Amino acid sequence: MDRRDNVRMTQPATLIAAFAAACSAACSPTLDWREFVPEGTDISVAFPCRPDRQARAVAVAGSRAQMEMLACSAGDTTFALAFVDVADPARIGPALAELRATAVSNLQGASMQSTPLQIKGMTPNEQAVRITIAGKLPDGAAVQEHAAFFARGLRAYQATVIGARPLPLVVDTFIDGLKFGG
Repeated sequence: MDRRDNVRMTQPATLIAAFAAACSAACSPTLDWREFVPEGTDISVAFPCRPDRQARAVAVAGSRAQMEMLACSAGDTTFALAFVDVADPARIGPALAELRATAVSNLQGASMQSTPLQIKGMTPNEQAVRITIAGKLPDGAAVQEHAAFFARGLRAYQATVIGARPLPLVVDTFIDGLKFGG
């Protein structure tokens, strides 16, 4: 397989950035928090706007898989929850690490802070972290991304808040609000 062939379009974080740009004009600038449980999952997430759902085949952890994402924008901030099923339990850690590295790379991350992450009901994994990235968009605009990477079973998740200056309370409401049922 020729990895030069449209590599950026197969990167999960590129999918999030492209979707963020597409929905930014369509979402309300006010924060109207509502809880969602994406169909086919047992994770609950609070979005401040009505998310759209997209799916795309991506390359992650050495294989192709279907990544699904819910995302919306409120004001100048985009919120997204992406998830992908990984067939082999040994690939969960590498999948989380790859999602994180791609997020940093796509923003040409100038600095990154990382802290361990714990979400009630998640599968413990040393790659489960919450990060903050200072970087820039392809147009050169400065941006901050706050993201959480975690797993439950064979599903890898990425929750993202990205914007010029997302308010800490807004970021914490989104990421700390993630929870698994049953």
